[in-house]
Amino acid sequence: MLEEHGYSVAESGVAPVDGAAVAALLVEHYQCVIVAADPDCAQTSALLTHHASAPVILIAAHPDVRQAVAAIKAGACEYLATPCPETELVAAVERCIAERAHRDRVADSASAYPIVGSSPSMQELFARIARIGPTDSTVIIRGESGTGKELIARAIHAASRRAHAPMISLNCASIPPRLIETELFGYSAPGAHPERNRTGLLEAANGGTLFLDEIGELEPEGQARLLRVLQAGELRRFGDSATFRIDVRLITSTHRDLARLVANGQFREDLYYRLNVVALEVPPLRERGDDILLVADFILQRASARIGREACQFGADARQAMLRYHWPGNIRELENAIERAVILCDRSTISADMLAIDSSRTTLRDPGATPPDQTSLEDYFVSFVLANQDQLTETELADKLGISRKSLWERRQRLNIPRKRTRQRAPRRDEG
Repeated sequence: MLEEHGYSVAESGVAPVDGAAVAALLVEHYQCVIVAADPDCAQTSALLTHHASAPVILIAAHPDVRQAVAAIKAGACEYLATPCPETELVAAVERCIAERAHRDRVADSASAYPIVGSSPSMQELFARIARIGPTDSTVIIRGESGTGKELIARAIHAASRRAHAPMISLNCASIPPRLIETELFGYSAPGAHPERNRTGLLEAANGGTLFLDEIGELEPEGQARLLRVLQAGELRRFGDSATFRIDVRLITSTHRDLARLVANGQFREDLYYRLNVVALEVPPLRERGDDILLVADFILQRASARIGREACQFGADARQAMLRYHWPGNIRELENAIERAVILCDRSTISADMLAIDSSRTTLRDPGATPPDQTSLEDYFVSFVLANQDQLTETELADKLGISRKSLWERRQRLNIPRKRTRQRAPRRDEG
C-alpha cells in the first residue's frame, strides 16, 4: 500500500518485533517506523523507548483506550486501528515525516542560537519556550537590557512551525518616530515608479515571525495601526487604499513596565492585552548564580575563535571577580569584558585585571538590593546614576553601566537627570 504511494518500505523478519528488534534495525536511517501494537502495554512502552531517532506509528488489531493513552504519553506519533483505510495510513505517515523534518529543523536552528544556563530560573525558561514555541500565540519577553531577549525570541521562532520562514527583528527605540510606521507597515505611491514603493517589515515577515524589541517605545499612532493588524489580520500600506491578508506571529520585548505605561496613558490598554498573551521573564545575569561562569566560558570560546587567538582560560581570580560583580549591563557587558580580555591576553590564562571590572567596590549600589517597586531598567538607571555620579566620572559611569558615554548622555536628557560636575581635570603639562 505504501509502495504504491512512492514510499520505500523495509520489513523486519523478526517476530515479535520488540524494543531490541527495533534498535537492531538502525531506525535512524528510516523516516518512520510502523509496528503492530502488542496487547501488553508494558511491551509497547518498552518498544517506544527505542523510537527517539524516528517517529513510531502503532497499529492495533484490538484498539484499547488505555493502551492508546499510554502509547501517546510514551511518545508514539500515531495510534491507528485495523483494518486501516489506505488514505488514513498514508496521511499518518506523511504527518510523521513532516514532524521529523520539523524536529530536525528546530535542532539545527537551536544550535545556531544557543542559550546557556543550568539555574532553576533558566531551566523553567527553557521549558516554557518548548511549550509555547509550537503555538502561534503572541509572546512578550520582559527583562533588563543586555539579558538576551532577542536570543530568546529566536529560540521561540526556531521551536515553532514557522522555523522555515524568516524571523525579522526591529528595535523600536532605534528608529525615529516619524519613520517607524513606514518601516513597519510599508509605503505605496500610487502612479509612481514601483521602485518607490516600500515593503514594510510586517509584510516581509508574512508566514514567519516579527520580533519588535522595546515595544514600549512605539508611538500611539503606531500602536493603533499595529492593534488593527493583530485584530483583523490585514495590512494596508501608507498611501494605499487596498488591504491584504497577512499571517505573522508577533514576539515583543521590553525592559519597561507596560502595565505602568498603560496606567499613565502612555500605552494602549487594548494593545497591551493583545501582546500579553504569554509573558516570559528573562532573569538578569546577577540573579543566575553559577550560570555566569557557564556563559563566560561559552563567550570565551566564541570570542577566541572570532578573533583568531589560541584558546585560553579564566584564572581563579577572574572567576571569583565575575561571580562578585553585579553586571549592570548583563550579558552584553560580559561579552565586551571578555572580548577585551582576549585581545589583551598574552598568555594562556585570563586574570581579573584583564576583565577591567571592579568587583571590590562596596560603595556602588548593589542592583540586588533594588527596592520592590523598581520594576524597570530605567528605574535602576536613574537610581544608579544618582547614587554614584558624585564619585565617578561620566566615562566611569558609562563603563559601569556597560554603555557608551553618548548613550549615557542621551538617557540623561530623556530621563531628565541633571549632570553633576565631574572631577577637576588635572592641569596639562604645558600649563604653568
